Amino acid sequence: MQLQFARRMSDIKASEIREILKVTEKEDVISFAGGLPAPELFPIKEIDEVSRGVLKESGTKALQYTTTEGYAPLRKWIADRMNTRLSTSFDEDNILITHGSQQGLDLSGKVFLDEEDIVLCESPTYLAAISAFKAYGCHFIEIPTDGDGMVMDFLEDVLKKTNGIKLIYVIPTFQNPTGKTWSLERRKRLAELSAKYSIPVVEDNPYGELRFEGESLPSVKSFDAKGNVLCTGSFSKIFCPGFRIGWIAGDKEIIRKYVLVKQGADLQCNTIAQMIIAEYLNRYDIDEHIRKIIAIYRKRRDVAIECIGKYFPDNIKYTRPEGGLFTWVELPENISSRTILDTCIEKKIAFVPGGSFFPNGGKDNSFRINFSNMPEEKIDAGLRMIGEVIREYIDGLH
Repeated sequence: MQLQFARRMSDIKASEIREILKVTEKEDVISFAGGLPAPELFPIKEIDEVSRGVLKESGTKALQYTTTEGYAPLRKWIADRMNTRLSTSFDEDNILITHGSQQGLDLSGKVFLDEEDIVLCESPTYLAAISAFKAYGCHFIEIPTDGDGMVMDFLEDVLKKTNGIKLIYVIPTFQNPTGKTWSLERRKRLAELSAKYSIPVVEDNPYGELRFEGESLPSVKSFDAKGNVLCTGSFSKIFCPGFRIGWIAGDKEIIRKYVLVKQGADLQCNTIAQMIIAEYLNRYDIDEHIRKIIAIYRKRRDVAIECIGKYFPDNIKYTRPEGGLFTWVELPENISSRTILDTCIEKKIAFVPGGSFFPNGGKDNSFRINFSNMPEEKIDAGLRMIGEVIREYIDGLH
């Protein structure tokens, strides 16, 4: 007798990035695919020292269960950091520790979405957010973007005319996959529309600390008059992703609902990982560590942008991000990036095709480049090869 699975399983597909990463595990592959931090920047020596200290001084506590909300000193540090950097007004009870910011997205689906509900998002948007929300049977309406972020007139028109909208999902700073950053005015306007139409916003911000140039901007949450905006964050990009520690922050009444659904999912996040991170933040200067990351990533961004300009055909468009991990490339409309990828994989070069970032499909002529994980010489070699493949393909069309 054949097993009967939940209906949602028919809509869940393997992450394209995770499938590509299986190919890139070989050392001779140049990968621009995953949003991977540079492993040589992980503070391994310091983490070793801190871990030993935590176990020696607080071992019984570190190896025990803790509250679902998370380790209180770490939540306080996060609240204070957000207040300073993002112009919020949080305390520790506004913070729930999650398994990376990704779990914050999954819990958002549990808290807000029923089958057939509608999620509004940027076009394109983060593909793992698409996967997280789709598991709850929702539909997506994609809102177009320009150089300043989501187009607010289009968004309001959709809000006026559409029933069943339950959530707006955005990445205003160094957006994944495009690298774009929203203007101050767009941030204010989104908060106003969220209040006007009583629609919650999830403001995803895993890359905001990694600014190479330009002025930092306040969060959408800082303009939130009704308590409708929730913010996710993560230690994955500024510290190390293996701990899988992130957070979601927002109105205390809403966070209590997140706590309830997290209790049913995993009870709590890893106690010792939270305590190690908190102790590292107490002993060491995280800003100095972030400055080291930024210096390396800025250089790699510059090399990537220079190489795209040098090696790619002139009729190709691409973004120049002010920070983060990604740039976005648009090919002529008659070229599929999946076809380009197939040839590149044969040459041991990998990237993520753009179609995965559009929840309703289409736009196969785009792709995402990650520049944080490869050293400069490999960035040059890999992008030169991609450029050659694109040129050869275009020549073959004529």
